Order: sequence, then structure tokens, then C-alpha cells
Amino acid sequence: MSSEQEGVTERKPDVSAQSVESKEEAKDAIQRLREAIRYHNYRYHVLDAPVISDAEYDALMQDLELLEEQFPDLQTADSPTQQVGGEPRDELGLAEHPSPMMSLKAVYDEHDVRSFDQTCRDELEAESVAYVAEPKYDGLAVELIYDEGRLTMASTRGDGETGEDITPNVKTIKEVPLALLGQEDVSIPERLVVRGEIYMRKDEFRAFNRRRADEGKRQFANPRNAAAGSVRQLDPKVTERRPLHVFFYALPEASDLGFEAHWDVLQALPNWGLRVNLDRTERCGDVEGLISYHKRMAELREDLPYEIDGVVYKVDRLDARETLGIRTRDPRWALAYKFEPRRATTTLVDVAFQVGRTGRVTPVALLEPVHIGGVEVSRASLHNQSEIDRKDVRLGDTVLVERAGDVIPHIVKSMDADDGKRAEERPEHTIRIPDQCPVCGGEVVMSEDKKRARCTNVNCAARLRESVTHFASREAMDIEGLGEKRAEQLINADLIDRLSDIYHLTKRDLVSLERFADKSAQNLLDEIEGSKEAPLDRFVYAIGIPLVGQHVARILAQNYRTLDDLTGASQDDLEGIDDIGPEVARGIVTFFENEENRTVIEEIHGAGLELSNPLYSVKEGEGPLEGLTFVFTGSLDRWTRDEVQRFVESLGGRATLSVSDETDYVVAGPGAGAKLDEARQRDVPVMEEHEFVDFVEKRQ
Repeated sequence: MSSEQEGVTERKPDVSAQSVESKEEAKDAIQRLREAIRYHNYRYHVLDAPVISDAEYDALMQDLELLEEQFPDLQTADSPTQQVGGEPRDELGLAEHPSPMMSLKAVYDEHDVRSFDQTCRDELEAESVAYVAEPKYDGLAVELIYDEGRLTMASTRGDGETGEDITPNVKTIKEVPLALLGQEDVSIPERLVVRGEIYMRKDEFRAFNRRRADEGKRQFANPRNAAAGSVRQLDPKVTERRPLHVFFYALPEASDLGFEAHWDVLQALPNWGLRVNLDRTERCGDVEGLISYHKRMAELREDLPYEIDGVVYKVDRLDARETLGIRTRDPRWALAYKFEPRRATTTLVDVAFQVGRTGRVTPVALLEPVHIGGVEVSRASLHNQSEIDRKDVRLGDTVLVERAGDVIPHIVKSMDADDGKRAEERPEHTIRIPDQCPVCGGEVVMSEDKKRARCTNVNCAARLRESVTHFASREAMDIEGLGEKRAEQLINADLIDRLSDIYHLTKRDLVSLERFADKSAQNLLDEIEGSKEAPLDRFVYAIGIPLVGQHVARILAQNYRTLDDLTGASQDDLEGIDDIGPEVARGIVTFFENEENRTVIEEIHGAGLELSNPLYSVKEGEGPLEGLTFVFTGSLDRWTRDEVQRFVESLGGRATLSVSDETDYVVAGPGAGAKLDEARQRDVPVMEEHEFVDFVEKRQ
């Protein structure tokens, strides 16, 4: 935070964590520190006008952290110290919107804007209508709900009625207040539903992608995909490390809060600490103002620090909106006037087939270089075989290529196919994803809808590092210390050419490498040795069978006692299992039919792998925890979150992520937050970890 040193001395409370002696003193100090920090977050993130230096801000935060550590029962879920990533989740939950999050009708022509204005004037019987014009951000739409000033829910748009629960991830975004700001003359509503857009700045996106490239990770196509992918992470700590921002722009229940106009809503939101892009938002008195705004934003588009793909017009008066109403999918009082996409035509010269780190084979068009939007384009995505067939794209065609901002260029269509100008039908001009991997020669399996093609060889050079990293991950074989960088180091040193080589590493191999000392080498070898005893479902997940995640791996372990039983299963057998569809079944069978994959598994077995399967003997409706549903929150001493879920399932119970009417018990450890509060509100019995252990032992 930069510094404007004058004024606001009352916002720097004279509090020292070391001088606090009693709990009452701590309670008062914590309250004052939180209020000060929220205020300075508001000055920095919302007003862009900080009044204290970085060092002063950090000192306030450090005092608050120390006091909350000293008095942990005074810590609350909305404290500024809690704006960090929490525990990973197995899957994102669902959240129902209080009112539908509708999409907007999009147009590309000035005539349609004038028609929209004419309709509004006719329906409202007015000579002119006032509108609010805003940028149309190219990010991820979100809805936040504050109850009594505290953030209780954040969700994506989803299908408009129900979205994904991304609350833990959104809480890590510094511009999102965990508690609404209370200021003089500004009351905090009992309930506030607010909508906005999460985005990534263009410069931060480029730097973020460069880091991913340096680390050998998949790069995102554009800032929107990067923002959406970051917010949908199962581990909030990953989201916390991503450069995310937010603009708020709507209160769906504004009338209930006494507002009469949308413009007034936008002026009010910052008073609660909610960031609004007032610099680029305008109130327009007629359609000419709307047209002028669009032209100016189109000219500014390249210079803006964030991506926009058009502008949005909204009728300002809320009562006028009620009169205009909604269509089936979109409101009649709003319109999106999008910018023309950047396009050009060129010749498709050849096609390259890239193999990603997960084995996915992607066709890339090699083009006669053409300039689009000031950038020379010579490659474009063809996406998949389904898209190639649908567009009837062939070698030598004149193709229409589109590029928007930092999006990877893609082929919109073949001009020759549209015009029927192909002189002759030559098979060699047809584009087909090969049946054999262009890197290793392994079999390539394509999904029935032709939208996915994968190399099935786990030792394919193009995917080896990803295979090793995934195999060693905590959810798989849990080999601590064998992350991406170390895996790459071992592969580059020719110590790992296939997964099974992990179990043949020696201390002599490791200590010869940079950043490996005797102790660190031994630690890694101990981790590798410890991984030889593993549950079947972890190993099945670890070996990288296409479309087999943790959930499917557990289902397979419940239905097949040993790995040999699974490898001998037919496609019909697999399809007979609930939650196993034809595509997943075919991928499993193809994986185990691959000779290279079978050899690697045999080599790992030969190195001493011993697989247990506690899930097989317990099917749904069996075991001492039969019919019981548990939710775990806070930290546990005895298990990781994944391990305790596995333990409960092995005894016939269920472990879910959120408290509901179906929850029988909540097991709470230190740091338990919103889930514990929810349990108390619902009168769900709460246990500590040792009580849970006693409970299980008594039922066995």
C-alpha cells in the first residue's frame, strides 16, 4: 500500500499485542484492529487511496494475528486474518440463487441498440429513458450473499438457478470483504445479495502464464479462463496464489433495500467496502449517449488493464424495470452491445498434433502468417476431431481465423466449405487425428463424441512429468518431496524414464544431483518406501487411467477386491456398475490392454508394492457406521481430510463437505468455522476428534 500520510490517525489504533494481559482487553483490541484493517482494505482496494504505508498495515495485521493466536476462541470466520485458503475439498457444492442470474441478450449492430431503446420508450410511454452504461467484463460472474454483514455464500452463475459453491475460494480474494464495512450514516443491511465479475488483469495474466510455462504447466488461453479456473479450484490455497480481482455491479434485491435507481446502487456499494468501476460507468440520458459510450469504450479497449468484450446497457429506474419485465432467459430492460471480434482470412498450410501432459492429443493448424489486431498469427487451434468434421476444414482451405485479446486464435470456418469452391475431393487433404501417438507411437483413444483423444501410454515422453507428479501427489501415492520441479530434475537426469523407475532410485543417484544432500535424498527414499503399502483405490487413481478420478477409483475398489480382478474386467462388467459409463469403461479396458502400462504395473509390484482394499468388503448399507453421515471441519490430529473420508466409507458411512438436514454428526477440530456454526444452528450433534474415535470403537 502506498502512503498518503495525512489524516485518519484514528484508524491506526494504539494497540500492541504484547501489552494485552486479559481476555477482555484482547477482545477490545481485536475489535479495534479488525475495524481498522477493514477500513484500510476499503481505502486500498475500493477507493484506490490508501492512507497508511505497507509497513503500518502489516503491523496492524501482525498484532491481530498474534492476539488471535493467543486467544483462539476470539477468532471469527470474518476476521481479516481468515482471508486465506482453507482445507481442500473433494468437489464443489451447489448453491441456489435467491433470484435467477439471467444472461443478457447480445447484439452486434447499432440498429439493434436503437430498437432496444425504442421498445423501452414505447413500453414505458416515455419520450426518453435514462440508462446506465457499463463495461462488459470478460471474466466470471459471481453472486455473494452477506447475512448481518458477514459473507456467508459465494457462487457462480451455473445454470442461472443453481451455481457452484465457491465460498472458500472467493474469501481468498483481497478485494472481497469478509464483513461489510460499517461507516457513519451508512447502515449495513440484514441481508445483502450482490453480483459482480471476478477477473484477472491482462499484465498479471501474462506474467502468470509465463510462470506456468517456466514450471512446465499448461498455460491458460485467456484471462477469463484463468480466472474461472482459479475460482473453481478444489484447494482454496491454489486460488489464494492467483492474481484475482473483482468488480461489483448489481443488487438483485435493490428495491427491497429502498433504492429507486441502479445509479444510486452503484454509488452506494463502495460505502459497504464493495469495489465498483465508477471510472468507466456512465449514466446516459438517451440512445445517442449509449452509442457514443460504445464507440469510446471500443477505442479504449486495448488500453484497459482488464479484458472487456462489449458494453452493457441497463434501464436506470428500478420501477421501470418492473414494468418492462423479463423474457424466458433475459431481462427486457438490459442489453449487451458486443464488440466485433478480430478476424482475418488466410490459408491452412498444415496440421501439427500436440500431446499434452495428460496425454491429450490436440490438432493445431499451421497457417500462412496473417496480421490480426496488430499481432502476426501463424497457428490456430482446431480444438478436436468433432470441430474439424463439423466445420469441414481441410488442408489447403482458405479459413476465417478469429483472435480476441489474449485468446489463442481459432478457426471459425472454412471459406471453401461455405462457398463449395473445392476443385476436387482429395483424401490427403482430410484432417484426422492419428490412431498412434506422434510422440511415443502408443495407441490413441478417441471418445465417442470425438471431442477428446488421448495417448494411453503412461510413459509417453510428452506426459511423463505429469504422470510422475500425479502418481506422487498426496491424493494418490502420497510421496512427499516428489513434486513437479523434482520430477523434472529426475527425468532430465535420465533417472526416470517410466513410472516404475521411481522405485529403483538410490541414494547414490540422488546425491549426485543439485539441491540433494544426504538427508534430503534419504527423506525422499523413505517416502517412496512408505508408499509401497497403499489402498487399491489410491493406486488406481495414481496410475493415471483416463477419466478415472478419486471418486471413480473408490467405486472400482468397492467392486473389485484386487487389482488383478480389475484388470481382468470387461467393458460390459464395468458398465454394469453405477456411475461407470461407456466412455469411462472403455478407457479403463484400453488402459489395461496397453502392454506398456501392464509392464509398468508389474515392475511396481516387483519393487514391493502391497495393496490393501478396505473398501471392498463394505458396500453401501453395511458396516458399523451404516446409514450415518459425518461432516469434518477444522484440523485433525489423526487423519488428513482424505484419510478420514476413506475411514468413514470403509465402515459403511458417508463423509460429506457441507452441513445439511442429512448430517448426523459434525466432528470439529481447532479452527472450525462456518460449518460448526451451521451445525449449532441446525442442532446437529458436534463431537471432538477423540469423541469420534470413541464413538467408532463402541460401534465396532
